Amino acid sequence: MSIHELRPKAGDTTEKITINLGVVDLGQIDLLVQEGFYSNRTDLIRTAIRNQLATHAEVIRETVARKTFVLGLQHYSRRDLEAVQAAGQRLQIQVLGLASIATDVPPELALATIDSIVVLGALHASAAVKAALADRIR
Repeated sequence: MSIHELRPKAGDTTEKITINLGVVDLGQIDLLVQEGFYSNRTDLIRTAIRNQLATHAEVIRETVARKTFVLGLQHYSRRDLEAVQAAGQRLQIQVLGLASIATDVPPELALATIDSIVVLGALHASAAVKAALADRIR
């Protein structure tokens, strides 16, 4: 199991979100884009989000430490889960970022090795594994 840097590099996985904005806010964003401050709406929104995250960075660090979250990218391979099963252990997965379970992990193995999953960010796993673990995902 490995932990990687939280901020994705160019070409890394991103997640699409949808937000609703008032027409005045949207107009102001479009004006800033038109005036060349940002290349597009997404550029402004990403910059605004990163600025807010930077403002609250200390709270995020303290909370991650207190709640024992893995910060960044956490991948679970079939081999990882088989080792957990062989050791007679079970996982409580807590990730702030991206948690991924390999596509070759069968639902039965996931059920046998994962007690709970809390992901603040994104969880990538096969539809079958997500369905099997649905009552354990918070």
